[in-house]
Amino acid sequence: MIQVSEAASEKIVEILSSANARSFLRVGVEEGGCSGLSYTLIVDEKKTEGDILLNKGEFSILVHTNSIKYIEGLQIDYEESGMLGGFTLDNPNVRASCGCGASFRMANYRGEVKKCD
Repeated sequence: MIQVSEAASEKIVEILSSANARSFLRVGVEEGGCSGLSYTLIVDEKKTEGDILLNKGEFSILVHTNSIKYIEGLQIDYEESGMLGGFTLDNPNVRASCGCGASFRMANYRGEVKKCD
């Protein structure tokens, strides 16, 4: 369902180790952004009804069932460039994205377009 590169795994473990010992990486999709859908990557401590737990060895990912149709096949990587670094998300379901890459739309669903902050 979700593939995580070695570089991203290392960064996720680093982030989660500075949080509560029972923390997860929550990956999801919400309405918004200039293309209609935006990713969410947050540290979360609570598994809720409707969540799927994906064990990735040293850490676990939570995905709510509502987001699965948008992120099936998602590949998460982490890249450093000079003094900056960040996660990159490669989603085979995306048909168009905004210029900054923060939001996307799918072939069969555009989401609710909202101005980016």
